Amino acid sequence: MLRSAKWAAGLLALLWSCAAVAQSYPSRPVRIIVPYQAGQGTDVVARYFAEQLSRTMGQRFYVENKPGAGGNIGAEQAARSDADGYTLMMGTNATQSMNEFMYASPGFDPARDFAPIILVGKLPMVLAANPSFSGNSLADLIATAKATPDKVDIALPSTTARIVFEFLKGRSGASLFSVPYKGSATATTDVLGGQVPLIIDTVTALRGHVAGGKLKALGITSLKSTELMPGVKSIAEQGVADFEVTAWNAFYAPRDTPQPIVDLLNKELAKALAEPETKKRLLELGFDPGGGTPAELTQFEKRERLKWGPLIKETGLQGG
Repeated sequence: MLRSAKWAAGLLALLWSCAAVAQSYPSRPVRIIVPYQAGQGTDVVARYFAEQLSRTMGQRFYVENKPGAGGNIGAEQAARSDADGYTLMMGTNATQSMNEFMYASPGFDPARDFAPIILVGKLPMVLAANPSFSGNSLADLIATAKATPDKVDIALPSTTARIVFEFLKGRSGASLFSVPYKGSATATTDVLGGQVPLIIDTVTALRGHVAGGKLKALGITSLKSTELMPGVKSIAEQGVADFEVTAWNAFYAPRDTPQPIVDLLNKELAKALAEPETKKRLLELGFDPGGGTPAELTQFEKRERLKWGPLIKETGLQGG
């Protein structure tokens, strides 16, 4: 009886302590690690929600970019940070469901080292070209690749872009060549400048350049055409049956972050995602808004790993 009473008292003390932490949280600025360059889609949406959280939670939430190794450098730093709620990460389908199959030692375990908070949104990828590129469709690209082997280079600023490239190359049989980049900013600069003719990147990163006539979109990786990129046919609709690759972003905290803090962040972010203005802004940025609970995000991750793991192994795709 005495042991049970002590155990119960200890549990109550722990619960009270966690509740007290959540009530006082946040009491100082909160860092959001973005494992990619500034200007990339993940960075843009993270900064938007940093502003939202700063407004609603009464403390400054700020973004810190830690690019490199396909997102692994920033993700490892986030995983190794104190589990106190003052370091968060904007994770992606790459860091949480792809890189573990591509890198021998990514530096973290996505399933064990993070506390999922909420799915922010999903976004398709876009195949786009410098206006000087002669083609205007996927068929034109394939024809060009066949007519001029070893000449069609495509800038790839992310793991997801590499996945799209490998699947497109394998499914179309086109002689395409990859030019890896550490992030969207440098890749886009080179494509805009004509150093590389084509790029694969998120709708968020490219839609402004497409709308402004600085790039032309040849295809989108959603299964069907979408209003996120009006007038652009999907790769599947252009003859590559069932071709679909969708990127996503979600908030995470380091493992063992107190559950009341995780739940509080989920609550605040869910409220933000439910606001019409947020939905409008995310659609403008190229995101299909997300939501849900931490448990739902955990299950979503598992399904993504089951989807991408075998495909990555099948193609032999390895991290740089």
